[in-house]
Amino acid sequence: MNTQLKQAWWVLRIGLGLGPLLAGLDKFFNLLTNWEMYLNPLVPRLLHIQGVTFMHVVGVIEMCAGILVLTRFTRYAAYIVMLWLIGIAINLVSQGAFFDLAVRDIEIALGAFALAKLTEVREASEARVDSRQSANTYTRAIA
Repeated sequence: MNTQLKQAWWVLRIGLGLGPLLAGLDKFFNLLTNWEMYLNPLVPRLLHIQGVTFMHVVGVIEMCAGILVLTRFTRYAAYIVMLWLIGIAINLVSQGAFFDLAVRDIEIALGAFALAKLTEVREASEARVDSRQSANTYTRAIA
């Protein structure tokens, strides 16, 4: 992978890892915003739980997804983040409000998709390098 693609991969990986991690953590403190206002009121009623409890569960899931993006499971975690953000956008649109945030979340979901695809390229590139190194080592060993 060339330098520009590596830089793009790292920027997306760090951003899409730390973003969900910090947003998930804030679901417990509400320093950035009151997260419950973004929750469709039907969700807690359908699940028979309080909105704050639901947001805590959401926070744990977001923190896990963010951490996974920062591990060797980046490709899979990026797809999870992408789907999660699409789900958030659907929740926002279903309220008939926060359309600007829904658009923003779809845009970030596209970034998560790009990270997953870049990770696939990166992993394939690393596999080719590893196989060439193994072949060179074998050739030297039999020579």
